[in-house]
This record gives sequence, C-alpha cells and structure tokens, in this order.
Amino acid sequence: MPSPVRPAETTAARGNALGDVLRRSAARYPAKAAIIDGDRTLTYRELDATVDAVAATLEAHGVAAGDRVALLSRNCWEFAALAWGVARRGAVLVPVNFMLTAPEVAFLLDDAEVSLAFAQDAFVPVMRDALGSAGLDVPLVTIRGTGDGAGGRAFEHWLQPAPEDWQAPYVDDDAPVRIMYTSGTESRPKGAMLSSRSLVAEYTSCIVDGGMSADDVDLHTLPLYHCAQLDCFLGPDLMLGATSVILPAPDPVAVLSAIEEHGVTKYFAPPTVWISLLRSPELERRDVSTLRKGYYGASPMPVEVLRELLERLPDVDLWNFYGQTEIAPVATILQPHEQLEAAGSAGRPVLNVETRVVDDEDRPVAVGEVGEIVHRTPQATLGYWRNPEKTAEAFRGGWFHSGDLGVIDEHGRLTVVDRKKDMIKSGGENVASREVEEALYLHPDVSEVAVFGVADAKWIEAVTAAVVLKEGSTTTVADLAEHCRGVLAPFKCPKRIELRDALPKNPSGKILKRVLRDEVVGTPAG
Repeated sequence: MPSPVRPAETTAARGNALGDVLRRSAARYPAKAAIIDGDRTLTYRELDATVDAVAATLEAHGVAAGDRVALLSRNCWEFAALAWGVARRGAVLVPVNFMLTAPEVAFLLDDAEVSLAFAQDAFVPVMRDALGSAGLDVPLVTIRGTGDGAGGRAFEHWLQPAPEDWQAPYVDDDAPVRIMYTSGTESRPKGAMLSSRSLVAEYTSCIVDGGMSADDVDLHTLPLYHCAQLDCFLGPDLMLGATSVILPAPDPVAVLSAIEEHGVTKYFAPPTVWISLLRSPELERRDVSTLRKGYYGASPMPVEVLRELLERLPDVDLWNFYGQTEIAPVATILQPHEQLEAAGSAGRPVLNVETRVVDDEDRPVAVGEVGEIVHRTPQATLGYWRNPEKTAEAFRGGWFHSGDLGVIDEHGRLTVVDRKKDMIKSGGENVASREVEEALYLHPDVSEVAVFGVADAKWIEAVTAAVVLKEGSTTTVADLAEHCRGVLAPFKCPKRIELRDALPKNPSGKILKRVLRDEVVGTPAG
C-alpha cells in the first residue's frame, strides 16, 4: 500500500499563486512573445526565467516572505518582471504613483515599512529623498540607469540568474502579494492588501466577461502602478499566454503607431484617452484595422463620445469596466451588445462578484432606487494595511462598501450615479455631477468637461463646470449656459462655467476634480 501523501506536499501541489500562474503560461507557450517593450522582446520562457532570477536575487539579499518592496517606475518590462518576481518570492509589492512628491512617497514607504526600493532612473532623486524623509536605510536599485552617484545600484547589476538548483518557495495563495495605495480622497491613502487568490479570481472574471483570449495582442499605455492596467489587462494576458506591448504613456501618436506596427487587437484607456485618439489626425493616417477589442473605465464614458467611437471604429467591440482597487479591481462589466442600449451603464456583476445597492442601514433598495454599491467576492482586499478600523467600516455586514452611489435596473444592470462624497448639495437639492456632464457633452462643440461643487454662500455648493471646447470652436460661456437650461432642470444647471485649454488629469487619465476645485475662479453662467 503506498505511503500517504504528507499534508505539506498536498498543499504545494495545489499552489495557485501568481508565480504558479506565470510558470504554467511559460510551459504552454515557451517561445511566444510575452512582452514587447521597444526593441526588447521577452518570450514566456525568458520572462519566467527573469522572474525566477528576481525571486532568487531577492532571497539572496535577505528579502523574506511578507517583506514589502517599493517600485517607482513608468511602464517597462522591468516593472512586469519585478511585480511577478516579488510575488514568486512571497514578498509584497508596493507600486508607487510616479506623480507623487517626495513627502507623499515618504508616507507610503514609512507606512509600508519597505525593506527594498526600486526606482526608474528619472525618479531616483524622489525615491532617495523619500527614503531619507521616512528614515528608512534600505537598498535602492535603479531601473534603466547606472546607479552611480544616485545612491543606488543598477538593476542589471543587481539581478543575478537563479542558481540551477534554486526552487521557488511555496507561496500561500491567500497571503498578501501586493499593497495598492488608494488615491487619497481622504487625508491619507489607505493600503489595500491583495492576495494571489484575490488577483487570480479577478483575472478569471476579466477573461470570461471581458472576452479575452491567448490570441490577443494587448497594448498597455496606462500606468502599471495602477491596478486597472496591471490587473485588468497585464495579469490576465500573462495568465492566458497573450502578447503584451508596453508603452510608457498614452501619447495618441505613439498609441496609433503601435497599433499599426504590432497588429494590436486589444486596448484599454479611460474616456479622456479615447477622446484624444478621436481628435488625433493620426487616426485617419494609421492602419488600425487589427484592433478588435476596446475597453474603457476609470470614469464614465460620455454617451456622445461613445456614439462617435462606435461610428468611427465600427469593427471594435467595446466593454465598460467598473470597479475599485479593493476589488482587484473589476466589479461589473457592460458588454459590447449593450453599449448603445444601456449607454452610461456599468453593466452586470462579473463572474466572481455579487453586487447589491443598499440604503444607509445596509438594506437592499428596490429596483430603480439610488443607494450605496456593495460587493461580496473572493476578489476583495484582505483589508487595509495596519488600519483595522477602516477595514471593519468597509466590510460591515459582510459586504465591501464601495462609497459609490448607484442604481440597478430591471435587467440587473448597474448605473453609477456618483461618488457618495461627490454628490453636489446645491440649494437643498442633490445634483449628480455625471448627469450635468452628460448634458454638456450633448453640445456639439464640447470636447471634455468636469462638473463639481464649489463652496458658495447662497447655494452652499455651486454646481461648477470646467469645459474644454473642440479645436476652432467659437462657443461662449453664455452659449453653454443656454444649452444647459434647455436640457436640465434649473437647480441642476451650472452656476459657474469656466473654459479651459485642458483639464488636469492623473497618469491613469482620470480628471482631477480636487485640483479643479482649488483652481477654478469661474464665470457666472447667466
């Protein structure tokens, strides 16, 4: 009779951590291009070996399971190698927003207590200053730089091939492998801890409901430090065995050129970037006929822009992804066949998510009623790093509370009304900023718009609009005010409208309304 299998061996055989997922892809597609970054192409075999090297080098330098490793970089192949290498070691990656100042980075590094830091050459001064401010004496490795004189060591010299007899350690699939800091709508960002279990469940949801396949050639231009690009697209691509083309930023000319050069079939961007592609003369000059799948998220797609996309790119199926960092991040998806039928909707819950809309007592509301959006899912964060109070508040009643307001229709589709804290309280009435934005997008000369509340002695909060007009437009503030009066109830019409050349955005393409609130001086709208 054979000897019974020891429990530890059973556990190891059932491993499903991020490192395991990539190793399987490398076994299926060893010679296939995994990542293309400029003139550098890594096959799945090469990427897997590089990830082994990262994990082994981390181990050799004393980085233990559970240790936090910071990464401050634009998109590059090294980012992917480090993200999966840190996970294969069993350590915890802390991606850092490269738009942050040194004091802001210092808060994250100190809060996470990182034991090692990586920074792209351009961001080494910020990382060095942040480490000093945080009082952290840890090694600094420079990506794409010599490291000489910068207080760090070059990545290419730090990285060593894994020894022939090296074996990746077992990593529990529900141990944290990532701390993703929220964008800081409150006084301090919170660190959402994600495990391999969270991420693999989310990748599966994206693949099934996002129509993804191993044949995809995906273009990544939004920041990989953000979970939308990293975990809705790069992660599923590596799980499937698809090919990922990486660019450092979503420059319209570079995007359209890359689609033509690499035969890109799949692309994700927020509405602001899709708008920039529609406005680029290169769209008519480049061959983008290989593009078949388009994805948007981060903020609602204006209905008029959606119609223009479907008209000018008729062979591209569109999906709307909605979610939040704490759900790793996708929660609901609107399918291609529903784009016009349910324009503005965030769609239905994905495969591994259950979604409700509840009142202030956490009771489900009726169809068509507005309430807070809550989720129950294996994709959810393990909780907020060192913040049990916020964790308990977010998960009260056994559901994750998103902080978004929404409504579910008779078909089970979710429409996001606004952020709970972004609802404008004007003259005793609630005004959803998104509704006013949609009204302004109906004007043929409006290219981009952001609506928000500004403190006002009469209205408490004055509905305020910052508008970017299409090139060559002669539309005035008075014209826009008149347009609004024709499509909105009087209390919803902007009290102030400001014309701007551009709207401030973060690297993910999300419009920064907080910046606008600070900057806007406004002009009374009639």
